[in-house]
Amino acid sequence: MSALAAQATATGPDPYDVVFDAVADSQPQLVLEVGSGTGELAERMARNLDARVIAVDQSERMVDLTKQRGVEAIVGDVQNLPFKDGIFDCAVAAWMLFHAENVDLALRELRRILRSDGRVVASTSSQRSMSELWELVGQVGAPVDGFTAENAEWSLLRHFTVLQRRDIKGTVTFADREAAYQHVKASPRSDLAEQLPYFDEPLVATRHVVVYVAEP
Repeated sequence: MSALAAQATATGPDPYDVVFDAVADSQPQLVLEVGSGTGELAERMARNLDARVIAVDQSERMVDLTKQRGVEAIVGDVQNLPFKDGIFDCAVAAWMLFHAENVDLALRELRRILRSDGRVVASTSSQRSMSELWELVGQVGAPVDGFTAENAEWSLLRHFTVLQRRDIKGTVTFADREAAYQHVKASPRSDLAEQLPYFDEPLVATRHVVVYVAEP
């Protein structure tokens, strides 16, 4: 999403604002973010919430970058979290669960470390999100699977009783091929970037992402 923010113009609500608000609404004291990447969201939560925030990522490099933001961070796997049962008020998984080898195991772990009155805030994309862009490289839609807007509810309801779905729709305008190229290059299918054909006019793509709030 950082490449998108830097290279394109988006309309509609900011998905990260929706994630942040869902966390803030629970007034947490202890927050876990899994798959924190470079730590932008973790830093925002640490600065703006009256809460302790811990970030976990599989990449040592990402953990180091998050620490540089002043956020407590450790190397770890969402499928085997190094925490005791029932200690977090809120757990955040922002656009990362489709990377998990076993989504069911990852959600089981998030439920395990959560307090009985806590919540998980998990976001993902629709398989049709920005299809106008992905069709240019031979894809029907966004190259994600395992945890998408089309199937995430079933996975979450195996572990949580209460589930809210917040759909976020809008458009993303890529000014030129270079902007679109950078977005594809930053995706899980970076190899497809070289297949992007040349175009010299702005490309408008339809965005559809979903933020889920799940509670025991």
